[in-house]
Amino acid sequence: MGNSPYRPRKMSFSLLIWVFFPVLLLLLLFFPATLSALPPDQTSSMATLSQQIPSPPPSWNTTGEIEPCKWRGVTCNPHNSAITGLSLSGLSLSSMDNLSTICKIDSLEVIDLSDNELTSIPSQFISSCGQLAGIRRLNFSYNNLTGTMPVFSSFLQLEYLDMSYNHLNGGIGSELDGLVKLRSLNLSFNSFSGPLPITLWKSTALQELVLSMNHFNGSIPQEISEYQSLALIDLGHNHLSGPVPSSIGQLQELEVLVLSGNDLSGSIPDSLLNLTKLSKFSANQNHFSGKIPPVLTRSLTSLDLSYNNLGGPIPADLLALPNLFYLDLSYNQLEGSIPGGVPSSMIRLRLGSNLLDGEIPAFAFQGLCKLIYLELDNNSLSGFIPVGLGKCQSLALLNLANNKLSGSLPSDLADLSSLQVLKLQFNSLSGEMPTIIGTLTRLSQLNMSWNNLTGSIPSSISSLGKLTTLNLQHNSLSGRIPDSIANLGSLIELQLGSNRLGGLIPTMPLQLQVALNLSYNLFQGPIPSTLSDLNNLEVLDLSNNNFNGSIPDHMTRMAALTRLVLTNNQLSGVIPKFGTEVKVEIDGNVNLIWPPTASVNSRKKRNDIALAVIISLAVVVFISMLAILLIFSASRRFYRVDSEQVPSEEGISPPQVVQGAILTTNRLHRSNIDFNKAMEAVADSSKIILKTRFSTYYDATMPSGMRYYVKKLNWSDKLFQLGSQGTFVREVEGLGKLNNSNVMAPLAYVLTEDSAYLFYEYPQMGTLSNAFHSSSSELDWASRYSIAVGVAQGLAFLHDCSSGPILLLDLSSKSILLKSLKEPQVGDIELCKVIDPSKSTGSLSTVAGSVGYIPPEYAYTMRITMAGNVYSFGVVLLELLTGKAAVSEGTELAKWVLVKSSQQDKWDHVLDHSISRTSPAVRSQMVAALKIALTCVSPSPEARPKMKSVLRMLLNAR
Repeated sequence: MGNSPYRPRKMSFSLLIWVFFPVLLLLLLFFPATLSALPPDQTSSMATLSQQIPSPPPSWNTTGEIEPCKWRGVTCNPHNSAITGLSLSGLSLSSMDNLSTICKIDSLEVIDLSDNELTSIPSQFISSCGQLAGIRRLNFSYNNLTGTMPVFSSFLQLEYLDMSYNHLNGGIGSELDGLVKLRSLNLSFNSFSGPLPITLWKSTALQELVLSMNHFNGSIPQEISEYQSLALIDLGHNHLSGPVPSSIGQLQELEVLVLSGNDLSGSIPDSLLNLTKLSKFSANQNHFSGKIPPVLTRSLTSLDLSYNNLGGPIPADLLALPNLFYLDLSYNQLEGSIPGGVPSSMIRLRLGSNLLDGEIPAFAFQGLCKLIYLELDNNSLSGFIPVGLGKCQSLALLNLANNKLSGSLPSDLADLSSLQVLKLQFNSLSGEMPTIIGTLTRLSQLNMSWNNLTGSIPSSISSLGKLTTLNLQHNSLSGRIPDSIANLGSLIELQLGSNRLGGLIPTMPLQLQVALNLSYNLFQGPIPSTLSDLNNLEVLDLSNNNFNGSIPDHMTRMAALTRLVLTNNQLSGVIPKFGTEVKVEIDGNVNLIWPPTASVNSRKKRNDIALAVIISLAVVVFISMLAILLIFSASRRFYRVDSEQVPSEEGISPPQVVQGAILTTNRLHRSNIDFNKAMEAVADSSKIILKTRFSTYYDATMPSGMRYYVKKLNWSDKLFQLGSQGTFVREVEGLGKLNNSNVMAPLAYVLTEDSAYLFYEYPQMGTLSNAFHSSSSELDWASRYSIAVGVAQGLAFLHDCSSGPILLLDLSSKSILLKSLKEPQVGDIELCKVIDPSKSTGSLSTVAGSVGYIPPEYAYTMRITMAGNVYSFGVVLLELLTGKAAVSEGTELAKWVLVKSSQQDKWDHVLDHSISRTSPAVRSQMVAALKIALTCVSPSPEARPKMKSVLRMLLNAR
C-alpha cells in the first residue's frame, strides 16, 4: 500500500512514451529532411541557369520534381543543403555571357567548364566568382580560349587550375599572383611563350606543375628548388635550353619529372640521386651528353633518356633497380656491354641504336615473365642469341637487328607463344630456318633478311596465319617456295630476293599489297599468270632471273600496281600497255619491244612494230566479225524486251540492286543519283579509279552528266558482316548524317547479292598520294598547310562525334581525297564500322592501316585507337613537310625523321628544301608543324596529343 502512490505516475510515463514516440519518430525523420533542403536562392539560381544553357542535360528538371542535387554534374554537401560543385563539361557552350548565375551560388567550391567551345572568359566572371571564398577548383581545359592568360589573382583559395588544351598565348607575368594556396597548375597544350612563369614560385603549396606543349624558352630557373612540395613537374616539348639546375635535387617530394622534347644540354645532374621518391624521369629528345649517373633512386619505375648524346657505359646498378619496368636508352652513344641482372619487373627494355658490344648476357633475361618488348637493335652485339630468351613467356617483340650475332636460332624460341614481331635482319646468323618457326602462331612480322641462312623455306611457315610481313631476302636459301604459302591469308609483304630459290612459283597470297620481291633468284620459264590475280599488289620485282616468253597481258589489270621490275631476264615480245601510274623497268631484256605508240629508232624495232600492227589488225577484224554475230544473236533474243540496262564493254551484266537508298538531303544529289547507271559503271573495269585492300572506286557518270565516286565493298572477303545487312544499313545511315566539309560522308548506298556500294562526291584532284606523284610542284606550302589543317579538322570531328568516336582503320595519303589542292576529305570512314571484329581481330594487321602509317604499339595491342589515328596523321603531316613517302627504301618515314630531328641543326635536312627555302616565314611555320608531327608520332601512345589539340596547334603554327 505504501508503494501505491508511485504506480499511477509510472503508468502515466509509460503511456506518455507510447503516445508521443511515433510523433517524436516523425519529427526525427522530418528534421534531417528539413536540414537537407537547398536554400531557395540556390534552387532559383539553378532553375535560371538551366534556362541560360542552350542544351542542358536531360536530368536538369526545373519543374521541382527532381532536386538540383540529383542533377547530372551537380555536387552537394553530405546533407544536400548546399551546392559545392558544378560541372558543365561537354555541353558545347560557346559563350559565358549568360552564365553569371554561377557566381550567385556562394557555396561553390568546384567549377568545371571543360570540353566546350568557349573562346574567352568574361571579366565579369572573374570579378564575381573571384569573390566566392570557397572556390578551390577551376577547369577550363579543352576549349577554344584565345588571347593571353586571364588574371586569377582574386581567387585566394584556389588550389587547382586547369587551362590545358586551349589557344592561349603570350607570356605569363603577374596573372597568377596571390594564388598562395595553388597546389596544381596545368597550362599544357597552349602557345604560351617567354620564360617559365617565375611568379608561380610564390605558391609554396604547389604540388603539380604541368607546362608541356607550349613555346616557353630560356632555362629552368634555380628558384624551382624553393617549392619543396612539388611532386610532379612536366616541362616537356617546349624550347627550354641550358642545363638542368642541380638545385632540382632538393625537391624531396618529387615523383615525376618530364623534360622531354626540349633543347636542354649538359649532363644529367648527379643531384637526382637525392630524389628518393622519384618514380618517373623522362628527358628524351634533348641534347644531354656525358654519362648516365652511376646510381639512381631505387624507387625509379620509368626512365626515358632516348634521343640524346649520352655516352659511356650503362651503369650496372641501373638495371638492378627492383621496381624498374620501363627503360629507354635508345639513340645515344652508349658503349660497353649490357649489364646482367635485369629486374623481374621489366616490361619494356630499349637499348637500340647505340655503340654497345659484347655478348647478350644469357642469364640477364632468365625468369623475366613480364618482359614484353626487348629492343637491342643497331649495336655491335656479337655471339649467339641467348637461350634464356625462350623463358620470357610474355615477349611480344624481339628486335636484335643490325648487330653481329652469329650461329643458329635457339630452339627455345619456339616457347615464345606471345611473340608477334621478330626482327633479326643484318646479322650473321647461319644454318637452316628451323621448322619450329611455325609454332609462333601469333607472329605478325618476321624479318631474317641479310643473314647467311641456308636450306629451304620450311613449309611450316604456312602455319603463321597472322603474318603480315615476311622478309628473307639476301640469304642463301634454296629450293622451291612452299606451295602452302598461299595459306598466309594475312600476308601483305613478301621479300625473297637475293637467294637461290627456283622451280615453279606457287600461287601467292591474294592479300599481298606492299611488295612481292623475287629478284636475284633462279626462277625460269614464263611469268606465271597467277601473279595477275594480285590485285592489291603495289610493287612486283621479278628482276635478275631467267624468265622468258612474253609479259602476260593480264598484268595490266593489276589495279594497285605502281612499279613492275623485270630487268635482266630473257623476256620477249611486245610490252602490254600499262597505266601511266605504273613504272615498268625492262632493261636487260633485248627482245622486249614497246607497243606501237612508243618512239623507236632501230629498223629492227620498226619491223617488229609493223608486224605487231598487222597481227593486231587481224585480231581486230576477227573480234569485230565475232561481235557482229553476237550482237545479231542478242538482238533477236531481246528484241521485245524493254530494258534500260546496257551491257558493259566486257559483256558483264550490271549487278542487280537488292536494296538502296539515298542518304543525303541535298536536292542536287537526290535528283542526280541513278542506281542503275551506277551499276553499269561498276560492271565496267575501265571505270576503276582506285583499288585498295577493302574496296574498289569507280567513276560513275549519271545521265545528267554529274560524276560520282562509287565504292564497292566485297562481302566475299569475310571481313564484312555476312548476314548483317541491317546493321550495315544502320551504320551507313548514321555516317550519312555527318556534316563536315573535311569528311567524305556517303551520299547513298546500294546492296546487291554479294556486295555493297557507297556513293560519294567526286573529288576532282584524286588522292593526296596522287597529288604528290603527279603534281607535287603545285603543292606549295600554302596548299600543304591547308591540307594538313583540313585533315586535322576532319579527324578531330570524327573523334569527337556525339554518338561516340569514329576511328579510322586506314588513314594514309591514299585515303585522303582532294576536292582541290586545298580542300581535303578524309575517306574510308565506314571501314571500322562495317568490318566484323569477330572475323578480323585475329588478323587485324591485314586490316588496320598501310605500312608506314601503322602505330608501333599496334603490333602488340591489335587495337584501333584514337592515339593510333593520331600517329597515322603524324605520318601524313611528315609527308607534307618532307615530300617523302611513308616508306622509302625500306625505311619508315616516322623513324627516319625521329632520328634526324634529334639534333635541331639537322632539321633543314628533314624539311622539303624546295618549300622550306621559299622564305623565312615559311620555314618557321614548317618547323612549328614539324614539332607537332613529332609529338604525333611519339613511340608512346600516352605522349601523343588528341586530335582536337593537334588541330589547335596547327592553327597556331601559322
